[in-house]
Amino acid sequence: MTAADLSRIVKAYDVRGVVPDQWDEELAELFGAAFVRVTAAEAIVVGHDMRPSSPGLSGAFARGAAAQGADVTLIGLCSTDQLYFASGLLDLPGAMFTASHNPAQYNGIKLCRAGAAPVGQDTGLAEIRELVESWLSAGAPAPVPATPGTVGTPGTLTERDTLTDYAAHLKSLVDLTSIRPLKVVVDAGNGMGGHTVPTVFEGLPLTLVPMYFELDGTFPNHEANPLDPANLVDLQARVVAEGADLGLAFDGDADRCFVVDERGEPVSPSAITALVAARELAKHPGGTVIHNLITSWSVPEVVRENGGTPVRTRVGHSFIKAEMARTGAIFGGEHSAHYYFRDFWNADTGMLAALHVLAALGGQDGTLSALVSSYDRYAGSGEINSTVPDQAARTAAVRESFAARPDVTLDDLDGLTVTSSDWWFNLRPSNTEPLLRLNVEARDEPTMTKLRDEVLALIRSA
Repeated sequence: MTAADLSRIVKAYDVRGVVPDQWDEELAELFGAAFVRVTAAEAIVVGHDMRPSSPGLSGAFARGAAAQGADVTLIGLCSTDQLYFASGLLDLPGAMFTASHNPAQYNGIKLCRAGAAPVGQDTGLAEIRELVESWLSAGAPAPVPATPGTVGTPGTLTERDTLTDYAAHLKSLVDLTSIRPLKVVVDAGNGMGGHTVPTVFEGLPLTLVPMYFELDGTFPNHEANPLDPANLVDLQARVVAEGADLGLAFDGDADRCFVVDERGEPVSPSAITALVAARELAKHPGGTVIHNLITSWSVPEVVRENGGTPVRTRVGHSFIKAEMARTGAIFGGEHSAHYYFRDFWNADTGMLAALHVLAALGGQDGTLSALVSSYDRYAGSGEINSTVPDQAARTAAVRESFAARPDVTLDDLDGLTVTSSDWWFNLRPSNTEPLLRLNVEARDEPTMTKLRDEVLALIRSA
């Protein structure tokens, strides 16, 4: 493997690629050694999802880490937020082997420092890649421990089950003891939700209707990516057929959760962000809430109405978590159904957001659609991707078209955001593909549709 090959699998926030074509257990062992070197960790925690390649890759990573003298706690099958829990509980750096919602042939590593603090390109991942590159260039020798006196003293490998403790911690953060009985359909997509949901829901006044709970990293029923509406169809139909109060859909590593109401209609992640923000502000009056710049206008509005301070940031978990640490924020939400909690080491956990929804719904007699209607105030397009040969040129064309219009403001916090009194849109380039991502919101559906079509015409013009 060359440095160029390595750069293709080391992304902005994680390692991800096809196994074994782009990376394998030998390379995973080097990543384990480099992770310990860069973090100077004396001990780490490692978990993995249900993909066929995950046990072998995570075991190789653990061997590489132990060869550097680090003691490794292996928590086995887990969701990504369960790994973050273990990192926070044990105060250890962690590694989660998953490719989230990607197809079965992919796998990856999400890394964090002690207390679930993220590791990205600017916080250690670039150094890890450079160290692995140096070993590959030298013929990938077995690296020796960096600390004098530790040669020949490998770390230990210890297994530990954290699922019960993870579930208890989540339920300690949301009071569900007095909610009315609810019927909930959960689509785990053959991912890690099938592992975590039964334990988390145990003892709660819930009638659980499970869908695709069998752990199967080949994803035989549908992709474990609820952001794609096609992957919600089965859940929507089942909620209606069962007469359920709501439906929940988790992605492959179960760190994201999408919600469907009693009519089978998807609930916007912005509405869930606003609902959870209001609940967290009731617990922590005057707190700060982080939201990325493509969540709905309703989010900062609800935060202010509940006495909080909204802070707008770029898209991406590293930016959200950095702002949460900087501001001491109590909660953060993204359009992609990532939800971050101060009480969960600033890490994202879709399961905790789901418990908040259950508590809010079960604490009153109305339907979920009625409950969230006050948080879903505007017409949104959702994210629309366009393949373009030149991202910068098409963005410039959009900028030129809107820059001279009256009562319009432009900002460049993350891509191009154009705002007027009745609408806004954001246009962001993909970091990994020749795509432009468009999000549009307006005060009514006709205005949103007209603006959406106008911007798309500019993006897609020859």
